[in-house]
Amino acid sequence: MDKIRVAIADDHAMVRQGLKQILELEQDIAVVAQASNGEDAVKIAKENHPDVILMDINMPGINGLQAIKEIKDENIPCGIIVLTIHEDREYLFKTLQLGAQGYVLKDADPAVLVEAIRSVYRGQPYIQANMTKELVNEFSRVMSNDKVKKDENTLTARELEVLELIAQGLINKEIAKRLYISEKTVKNHISNIFRKINVSDRTQAAIYAFKHNITN
Repeated sequence: MDKIRVAIADDHAMVRQGLKQILELEQDIAVVAQASNGEDAVKIAKENHPDVILMDINMPGINGLQAIKEIKDENIPCGIIVLTIHEDREYLFKTLQLGAQGYVLKDADPAVLVEAIRSVYRGQPYIQANMTKELVNEFSRVMSNDKVKKDENTLTARELEVLELIAQGLINKEIAKRLYISEKTVKNHISNIFRKINVSDRTQAAIYAFKHNITN
């Protein structure tokens, strides 16, 4: 029988190896490729043509969110399951908006992940059971009131440029080089951005950028 060809994108080698060992206990699953960052995740999607990619969110280089967007923008035919520690409903909602077909937490039972892989392979979306309520709550919140305050939360043109580059996965040094400004200035802009949009890290800022169509 044909096996489900799975790729794993996670920046921790031990996690990748552990997942590989678990998944290959199943007769119908084969791990065909691994990636340690978002850029390589896109590369293996193009070159290895897996049926399903397990995608972490927090990775160096371009993060999992940007990798999902690039894979979907290029119409690469593979299912994507986000495998993450994040239980926040915004992460769940955003990854589904970007085109992921599944969402599973890293502390889930291996049987849950195997079920998710088989479901997505069959073309059926899979959300871990305890996250379904979060999806409904987030959808309701966004539909009822998804407006950005126009006063203190308004980003300047430069801050919007920095935020877009954050969403693309660039580090401070790369942003400084791209915009011809100092790294100290980049740090100041990032501090202002985080304060204005009420986030605490770069991944949350990237989610904000995708959600409000700030990134291309």
